[in-house]
Amino acid sequence: MSQLFSPITLRDVTVRNRVWVAPMCQYSAVDGVPNDWHLVHLGSFARGGAGLVFTEATAVVPEGRISPEDAGLWNDEQQAAWARIAAFVRGQGATAGIQLAHAGRKASTYSGFTQERGAVADADGGWRPVAPSAEPFPRLREDPEPLDAAGIARVVTAFGDAAERAVAAGFEVLEIHAAHGYLLHEFLSPLSNHREDEYGGSFDNRVRLVLEVVREVRDRVATGVPVVVRLSATDWAEGGWDGDDTVRLAALLRDAGVDLVDTSTGGNVLADIPVGPGFQVPYARRVRTEAGIPSGAVGLITEPKQAEEVLAEGSADVVLLARELLRDPHWPLRAAYELGDEVPELWPAQYRRAAR
Repeated sequence: MSQLFSPITLRDVTVRNRVWVAPMCQYSAVDGVPNDWHLVHLGSFARGGAGLVFTEATAVVPEGRISPEDAGLWNDEQQAAWARIAAFVRGQGATAGIQLAHAGRKASTYSGFTQERGAVADADGGWRPVAPSAEPFPRLREDPEPLDAAGIARVVTAFGDAAERAVAAGFEVLEIHAAHGYLLHEFLSPLSNHREDEYGGSFDNRVRLVLEVVREVRDRVATGVPVVVRLSATDWAEGGWDGDDTVRLAALLRDAGVDLVDTSTGGNVLADIPVGPGFQVPYARRVRTEAGIPSGAVGLITEPKQAEEVLAEGSADVVLLARELLRDPHWPLRAAYELGDEVPELWPAQYRRAAR
């Protein structure tokens, strides 16, 4: 059997294979409540043979949404809606995972499904974002509110509250979003964090918040629940967060009880990113080999042979796919066939007539 279709165990959870679905924002929720779109969207990947299916970035508080149409997990109605979706994903043999997020200074933006772009006006349901410092993201709200000590404490608690709700809703793996220029990443990077208190300045101060969130989540859920952190391994900008910082933080996350680092890049500042097939894989390899923690590789991984090589060469423990799964939700079934694996259990009983 290929490495791609071998199981992987994190704490008490065994995932059937190493093809994981990366979080993909759908901007289709109402008041943070996921609906039938999310059920079919995420359910199709589970039915298609993926090992673990992550939800989109799911806000831990209303002001943590990227757009007014983002999904959330701060109340009972949202929890009940997610429970239905998680149950379907598990029912197809996949592992249900959720990404918990706070958008920080990139909050209150239009989804892109309308003609409007940039920051949502107050009259259209927008709100003032929070951030580590008063500096805005380009072309967004000019007045993000710097978090004070009480505000930071509320963020930490909110992640813990959402983690408890997620487990109660049936999610088996939790991912903390600390990438792509959202709140936790904003604290990590010296390009967006200009604080002069214990959360700014030195490396140890800038990583303080993400470590507090990780410890809060670990304290609030059972020890057998795996916790993953998504990091942007580089800002792709001079003077920003970089690969060395990521390796150093990954080791701290390992010691704090994180089980895998989902290794992406960019998103915090405007940058010229050298996008190409597998362009982020070297960062996943560094995390795995230098920090001694399992890693996930993501970013223009599109072909089964390519995905298998990432694992076989020791660059990552899992691969996460996004747009390629939008093109073909049954990519894992095709990949198993192309790699010569016999994994008939991946096929839903209703579809097995097409397996040969």
